[in-house]
Amino acid sequence: MQTNMLLFSISIFLSAFLLFQIQPMIGKAILPWFGGTPAVWSTLMLAFQVLLTGGYAYSSWLVRKANRQAHIHIALLAAAILVLGVRWVLGMPPVIPSIPVDSQPIFNQSSPILEILEVLLLSSAVPFFVLSTNGPLMQVWFSRLYPSSSYTRLYALSNGGSLLGLLTYPFLIEPNFSLRFQGWIWTLGFLVFGLLAGWIAFRSGQVPAPSTIRPDPVKRTHPPSPALLSLWLLLSATASLFLLSVTNQISQEVAVIPFLWILPLSIYLISFILTFSGRPGLYQRKFHALFFVFSAAFTLFVMLNATQMHVYWQILVYSLVLFEACMLCHGELYLLRPEAEHLTTFYLMISVGGALGGIFVSLLAPLIFNGYWEFFVGLAMTVAIFLMVLRPEPGTLAARARFITLVFILVTGMLSILDSSFSGALFAERNFYGLIRVRGLLPSGSQEPAYIMSHGITVHGLQFIEPEVRHLPTTYYVQGSGAGLAIQNHPRAGNGLRVGMLGVGTGTLAAYGQLGDIYRLYEINPVVIDLAQGQGGYFSFVQDSQAAVTMVPGDARISLERELARGDEQNFDVLVLDTFSSDSVPVHLLTKEALALYLAHLAPDGMIAAHITNLHLDLQPVFWQLAQYHHLSMARIEYQGDADGGYASHWILLSRDPALLQIPAIQERSVDLSGYSTDLSLWTDDYSNLFQILK
Repeated sequence: MQTNMLLFSISIFLSAFLLFQIQPMIGKAILPWFGGTPAVWSTLMLAFQVLLTGGYAYSSWLVRKANRQAHIHIALLAAAILVLGVRWVLGMPPVIPSIPVDSQPIFNQSSPILEILEVLLLSSAVPFFVLSTNGPLMQVWFSRLYPSSSYTRLYALSNGGSLLGLLTYPFLIEPNFSLRFQGWIWTLGFLVFGLLAGWIAFRSGQVPAPSTIRPDPVKRTHPPSPALLSLWLLLSATASLFLLSVTNQISQEVAVIPFLWILPLSIYLISFILTFSGRPGLYQRKFHALFFVFSAAFTLFVMLNATQMHVYWQILVYSLVLFEACMLCHGELYLLRPEAEHLTTFYLMISVGGALGGIFVSLLAPLIFNGYWEFFVGLAMTVAIFLMVLRPEPGTLAARARFITLVFILVTGMLSILDSSFSGALFAERNFYGLIRVRGLLPSGSQEPAYIMSHGITVHGLQFIEPEVRHLPTTYYVQGSGAGLAIQNHPRAGNGLRVGMLGVGTGTLAAYGQLGDIYRLYEINPVVIDLAQGQGGYFSFVQDSQAAVTMVPGDARISLERELARGDEQNFDVLVLDTFSSDSVPVHLLTKEALALYLAHLAPDGMIAAHITNLHLDLQPVFWQLAQYHHLSMARIEYQGDADGGYASHWILLSRDPALLQIPAIQERSVDLSGYSTDLSLWTDDYSNLFQILK
């Protein structure tokens, strides 16, 4: 018996571990195709939730097939292994998408969600689907073989495997292995899992399904009533909605810290582990209900005083309220768990609820809200669950489900109506790439009013309102900045300079344009393009520029690849890279292949100016290694900021010709790099790791 229980434990742990390894691995692979935006991660999470629901639905269907269960599932396992084998025979990594960046079709730039789902389905849907079926099936088969033992600890073990898979990828797997090798390691793990799961299925098929499975010691009416099914779904949906909304809140509105999305997801999994561990006392209803009230009140206080509180305190408070909300939702799910014969239905409803929560946050919320108001929807639903905990009388399941649903409808409707009045911005629009706001303000130390554009808490440009100062370049692009120095001091300045820029912002760079100059600006976010071109009358750098300015929508690297493929080299004199100021650094724009592309579009005497100002990442060693590999001269430019709208900034200048970086105006602001070196590995399309450059 001990040996068989160990096999069940290993199987369920390994499947959960592999599930949470493949998600970041696939995300890392396809980020370059969709602009490196964090919305890719949330879309992938939604897609995997939907696949998980499909796996649970299959499990629920399979357990009703009596003696054919083992044969059907072994056939499915074999099919998944066959799919991986076919990809190997065709020369493709078994689970890594293999379409190169330069051959990508034109995606729907405003919201490429369907394209992301298509890529996922073609690369890894089959093995992921098989893995998602394992948890419910193992627990049902375990209960069949050992009817006197509780299955809930296996569920806790599954979540433990998920948590370990989540944490080991960025800390252990990604830093040490290339993306292709990660795919092969994962495939080997899947083969081990397939053999183990197949053996367990075979052994389970030899044990006839009992007419009555000894129930887990909970009192429940069987089969589950519609009210109970609804509660399972609503509790799971609330936890999922709150998880994703807190992730949006802290990563977009509080702090731009790399990998911050790992924290809320870990808290979510830990709450599952604790509540489903089967150990009495880990979920105390009244304690967690009261602590939720305290944490929710503290969170509202922090939101009202966010400008006076350090971001780490804000993250701590958001994490606390998320933990308590998840403990309430998952704790109530545990108390409402069914007997083993209805286990797959239970997990199916949990999965459906999780997918519905993801659909609301990822698909519906951006359509009905201009801000991240889904956080308050999740908070209100958890308050409704809290009130349900205070009155736990039996026989009121339908009333509880109706109450939670009513709260969701009312709060969502109210917030969608009041959204614009709550924003506090002159302009606010949310899309796949995040929330763009325009506000009026007086820059620090200045008496001139200005409009400012921000993406979350990252400033993307500022323009003074008064006509006499409206033409001045500001923020990171003032005359003493790296970009300003490169444009003003290039030998072709004033003689038809060709300038390219990755990342438009407010289009500030166009202020340097002179008659005969050509400026080509690449931007993936349609909202940013519209504002830079004058929508709303806030920013006019592009409209007022004397240069011929062209906007190129879409991911910059893909656009440059296409231009090069059709023989349309841009021959830039100055190419400005400004896409690295937030936590969601588009790594595909920082690899040796990307820099080779930039050089192909650069004039022989051209310069590359890269904006590397970042609170949490040190990008200098990345550019140092790129410069060494491509035999480029490199200078670092520091600007301390000023009282006229100029922000402190750090820039890297690269050139084939060392003399271009010896110009006195550039040398005066250059940092001495004569003794600098780094052992950072060269970043490629197949290898990169942000943890190595954390400050």
